[in-house]
Amino acid sequence: MVKNIDEKSNAKAAVDKITGAKSNYQDDIKKEMDIIEKNKDYVVEIIDLNHEGQGVGHIGKLAVFVEGGVIGEKIEVKVIKIAKNYAVGKLQKIIRPSKSRVEPFCPNVRKCGGCSIQHIDYNSQLAYKTNLVKETLKRIGKIDESMVHDIIGMENPFNYRNKVQLPVGISNGKLEIGFYAKRSHDIVDNDECKIQDPVCDEIRIILRNFIAANRIDVYDETSHQGLIRHLMVRKGFRTGEVMVVIVINGKDLPAKRRLIDELVRQVPSIKSIMLNINTQKTNIILGNNNVKIYGEDTITDYIGDFKFYISPLSFFQVNSVQAEVLYNKVLEFSDLSGKETVFDLYCGTGTIALFLAKKALKVYGVEVVEDAVQDAWKNAEINSVKNTEFVLGDVEKMLPELYAQGVKADVIVVDPPRKGCETPLLDTIVDIHPNKVVYVSCNPATLARDLMYLEGKGYKTMEVQPVDMFPQTEHVETVVLLSQQRPDDKIEIDLDLDELDITSAESEATYEEIKSYILKKYGFKVSSLYIAQVKQKCGIIERINYNVSKKEDVGVPKCPKEKEDAIMETFKHFRMI
Repeated sequence: MVKNIDEKSNAKAAVDKITGAKSNYQDDIKKEMDIIEKNKDYVVEIIDLNHEGQGVGHIGKLAVFVEGGVIGEKIEVKVIKIAKNYAVGKLQKIIRPSKSRVEPFCPNVRKCGGCSIQHIDYNSQLAYKTNLVKETLKRIGKIDESMVHDIIGMENPFNYRNKVQLPVGISNGKLEIGFYAKRSHDIVDNDECKIQDPVCDEIRIILRNFIAANRIDVYDETSHQGLIRHLMVRKGFRTGEVMVVIVINGKDLPAKRRLIDELVRQVPSIKSIMLNINTQKTNIILGNNNVKIYGEDTITDYIGDFKFYISPLSFFQVNSVQAEVLYNKVLEFSDLSGKETVFDLYCGTGTIALFLAKKALKVYGVEVVEDAVQDAWKNAEINSVKNTEFVLGDVEKMLPELYAQGVKADVIVVDPPRKGCETPLLDTIVDIHPNKVVYVSCNPATLARDLMYLEGKGYKTMEVQPVDMFPQTEHVETVVLLSQQRPDDKIEIDLDLDELDITSAESEATYEEIKSYILKKYGFKVSSLYIAQVKQKCGIIERINYNVSKKEDVGVPKCPKEKEDAIMETFKHFRMI
């Protein structure tokens, strides 16, 4: 009894020490904020880059994020925003440049929403991304950073994208076909994009001239009026075949024969021209209905030895060169002998599944996009792969159904969207208890969250391999191998008391501030429980709850969709995600 009291006292003293230190630090930050003035210039040393590729420095003890900053340089910044625990600065002048700084290749670098780290030399970009994966997995997932290999980069980090989607609109009376500006829907027009295939720029110019010559209305997202919404171009990296997709807010395109003739005349490699019908008032680019107006329904491309059919709605990695690197790494981590049953979750057009089928007994792919599943079956057929089966439906629903039918997997490959995996899906994976889980991720934060969850359920992170799928941007793809631990295996857990009560670097808002913001904006209240649930879903680490019930059958209410959406928007408002 005395021992338990002592342990509780020690734990309380440790927590008091942490919270006291945190309180003192926050007091210091508040004093710094009282001193710092908005629209005033300050000299800052850049010591790091954050997950958005922004330079990180300090004014006193207050962190300041600067677009265009590079590690190792001294710059002059104008403070344009002061938040709870950080400031945002605008680069005014480079006092001492970093050795890693290079001249940006795009004249619209300050406006366009892409290529955010093109001012950093490529080797330094690779080092940044390796470190980003290491630090994120360590901070959020408590994963040993020694598990992370150096990132695999490209020999030529330009003109690598095989797909482009360009909004079409009118700005100040001028027709614009380009990319969205940072944090807005203002279109930035540009005659050339160095990370796209050059054919995309040719087609953009042809469409611009066609719209002007034929006085075609273009879409206005505010009024939901106008016809042409987006231009999408896809190109087969190995085949050179080109697909042009015109997204319209209507049923047909006036003078389309003129456009077809001009496109085919100037770009002979075009094999398909499609109209995509999207009449919904939405930010989603593509509608579900495609109308072929020239050529074939699909184009083809190769990754490795496999040939793929690609339709307008198909998911296909935008970097074919690095996709082959990525898929071979998935195959390597799976370490198949020919006797295994494999699940490929979020399988898209079956690209990873076909690679796995080379060495597996059977591969089941699960995907929610119907066009992608149809393409997956076609891709298996044209490649004479007979040991694959593709299932249409939500992964979260279909995996438990497969398991209930007695279909079990020795290896599970999962390649989810940026939000990562839902907890019920991870629980089903654990119930199936495959020997290996290979996790492919485009978001280190949600990856770290899911790895921590799986490690708590008996899996161990063995290897982490970042792959640079998106040079010149802050994005990074990662492949992780997890292995099931045997009962006699030991898992060492290293808890750092200094981090027990500290959330991620972006988590500044308190629970009361979140509740107050939601009540004011949406007119309803949210509980701390609901906020905590959404934090967990977003990969924001929560403190240990010492007051949780010890009963096993306690019913925990789940956050309603309406309130979850409000909480997510509030996190974005406070820059927590």
